[in-house]
Amino acid sequence: MAYIDFVSAVHKSTKRDYIGRVVSDDKADCAIIAKQYGYDYWDGDRKYGYGGYRYDGRWKSVAEKLADYYQLQPEQKVLDVGCGMAHLLYEITQVVPGIKVAGVDISRYALEHAKPEVRSTLQYGQAQALPFEDNEFDLVVSLATLHNLKIFELKKAIQEIGRVSKKNSYIMVESFRNDREEVNMLYWQLTCASYYSVEEWEWLYQEWGYAGDYSFIFFE
Repeated sequence: MAYIDFVSAVHKSTKRDYIGRVVSDDKADCAIIAKQYGYDYWDGDRKYGYGGYRYDGRWKSVAEKLADYYQLQPEQKVLDVGCGMAHLLYEITQVVPGIKVAGVDISRYALEHAKPEVRSTLQYGQAQALPFEDNEFDLVVSLATLHNLKIFELKKAIQEIGRVSKKNSYIMVESFRNDREEVNMLYWQLTCASYYSVEEWEWLYQEWGYAGDYSFIFFE
């Protein structure tokens, strides 16, 4: 298990008004709508989520880093747990021609509006009950997804990622290292159900036998 950061540069490219999100609207009402993971979350007003999720190529650098670090090859299989509109999976197919990809997500809206080139490889599914065989994938990734699960769901999801992976896996979640980042995270998030510090996440990974790689994004 190793800490490897593939995603921070993409995360930091977005500017966030933490105070504005808290005071401009009823955040509890916004969270209720966001957790439906429908149009409002992806393509509606920013107060409900992304404020318009469009392909812009930003995940290419992440795909390149993953391909290089894990030495991905044609005919290998990669799974994205919480794939959303599958922009990362699409980029992986471009970086490693001939690679096989699959994705699962609980947002039917995201799956229906996913990148057309990889849409047929996606399916509805929950992280805590992955519809795949043991050791089916050469790499399993999950980015900005598992923190949306409650702890009893989270444990099963992490164990499922280990089950379907031959060896390599990579999890990225939201976390915090200090009081400022914790407060900013509370201000900004809409769907998070597991608020844990870096130390707590690492403890959970060890307790649950997670042997893959991991990293975090922070709200600085």
